[in-house]
Amino acid sequence: MRASGGRDAACRQCNVVLSICPQHSKRFLRSLTKERLWEAKHSGPRLCIDLSMTHHMSKKELSRLAGQIRRLYGSNKKANRPFWIYLTGFTTDSPLYEECLRMNDGFSSYLLDITEEDCFSLFPLETLVYLTPDSEHALEDIDLNKVYILGGLVDESIQKKVTFQKAREHSVNTARLPIQKYMVRCQNEKNYHSEILAINQVFDILSTYFETQNWPEALKKGVSSRKGYVLQNSVDDGQPKELQKAELLEVS
Repeated sequence: MRASGGRDAACRQCNVVLSICPQHSKRFLRSLTKERLWEAKHSGPRLCIDLSMTHHMSKKELSRLAGQIRRLYGSNKKANRPFWIYLTGFTTDSPLYEECLRMNDGFSSYLLDITEEDCFSLFPLETLVYLTPDSEHALEDIDLNKVYILGGLVDESIQKKVTFQKAREHSVNTARLPIQKYMVRCQNEKNYHSEILAINQVFDILSTYFETQNWPEALKKGVSSRKGYVLQNSVDDGQPKELQKAELLEVS
């Protein structure tokens, strides 16, 4: 799936406006962003952020999650092919909502859906795919007929297999990012390797893949080398074969 000719034409129109009428550029860009987002609501991929697990979070964890939501929304606004975002299990009287209002300018005007309803009751179960690093199945593609779910958790609050178990309780399909297929472990001082990413990092990967149809490019966008993984090509191209094998054996 590639960007449509209509979107290419819109981008060219945007460049013309920016060069000829700079005083109207911000207004035009805002209008174009809104148009793309509303289009995504009707024909784009759908992503739920499951916020039903935030009631035990500390103030620090809520602040971090609010920041991740802001960055995720900011990335989606800039995308040529945006997703439609749902914040589910999210009440307007919750501490997280208050934190989002405090930290995120214009949060109440975000173009997305906010609902108290749980993601498992909002959509048919057969359309749901819960993205969790504990899944046995690697995500192969983004299906417009599916609704993808990210668990609204942060590093401090993550307990092993929480999202995976939640998906299993509702008989929902799961998938993990194809990190193991396209990336390899790399050496680092702490011998640290983790596939757990912030929700905005996962979104950047999904968004880049949806636009490029290229998993290595998408994973490079969202998986920092600090997580202990690098693309296979960066290992193959950057070192002699003997050294590659030795290092890969050491971290296996």
